[in-house]
Amino acid sequence: MNKKTYAGIEEQFSKLDSSKIVLIPVSYDGTSTWQKGADKGPDAFLNASENMELYDIETKTEVYRQGVYLANAITESSSPEAMVEAVHKTVKGYIKKNKFVTAFGGEHSISIGTIRAFNECFDNITVLQLDAHADLRESYQGSKCNHACALYEASQTTNLIQVGIRSMDVIETTVMDEDKTYFAHEMTDDDSWIDSAIDQMTENVYVTVDLDVFDPSIMPSTGTPEPGGLLWYETLDFLRQVFEEKNIIGFDIVELCPNPKEKSSDFLAAKLYYKMLTYKFLNDEVDDEFDNNFNESKIGINKFSKFSDDDDN
Repeated sequence: MNKKTYAGIEEQFSKLDSSKIVLIPVSYDGTSTWQKGADKGPDAFLNASENMELYDIETKTEVYRQGVYLANAITESSSPEAMVEAVHKTVKGYIKKNKFVTAFGGEHSISIGTIRAFNECFDNITVLQLDAHADLRESYQGSKCNHACALYEASQTTNLIQVGIRSMDVIETTVMDEDKTYFAHEMTDDDSWIDSAIDQMTENVYVTVDLDVFDPSIMPSTGTPEPGGLLWYETLDFLRQVFEEKNIIGFDIVELCPNPKEKSSDFLAAKLYYKMLTYKFLNDEVDDEFDNNFNESKIGINKFSKFSDDDDN
């Protein structure tokens, strides 16, 4: 992946020192079990972003002016475990630099590393998962870092809330907290699910979006599309309310599996990322200082990780 600026923004808005936001591409697709190609997702997302108009009509803002630093892509692929550790180390390093850290995958297993890093740095976090699949298997095909296990660790170490679920294995019912799971078929009949989900969140929320949470009619280019998914505006309505009411500490977007003949999915992913940044910084002036409020006393050795507090970028 060639080094360039996010969305083609001017250099003054893309320097690490002055940017509030860090975007980490993770080009990994080592454990997916059906359609391959998620490793090409970050490039497709970045290419679409370069062709996206950067004035947000809804909010009348241009969030890129807050500064977006495009980090070097993580390309570690020797094993799922090595990839997760590389993501964890990189994300944690940027959190410690007082940045709002985001990642774009790649398959969903990358989120094991991102969530681990945020859980080590912030108090009492909620992980909000938007996804068609539960991803709660403890191990799959010989690895705890498989894409089918992407949220298992979070289910054990954080307050996990799952939204849009409509496909899972029976073994995952033994792990899932159904009181904090919002199944797609139930969401269509109950408009109260948004308030209910937000009420169950702690103050610090990390968001992980698997693009297959969207209906295939608007997001066909993902590895495992499932019918009956969310649509664009209902998803934005939910996300905007979450960003308004909670402290979003970071997020990732995963599972774009680009199709050269179908570019709308790439643009949906690009627009979604930009919308989420817009909601995060909606009330911040460009000159305001950013403080991610991570808890320095928490940073240490996590039982899942071999990295210590001395591992900086």
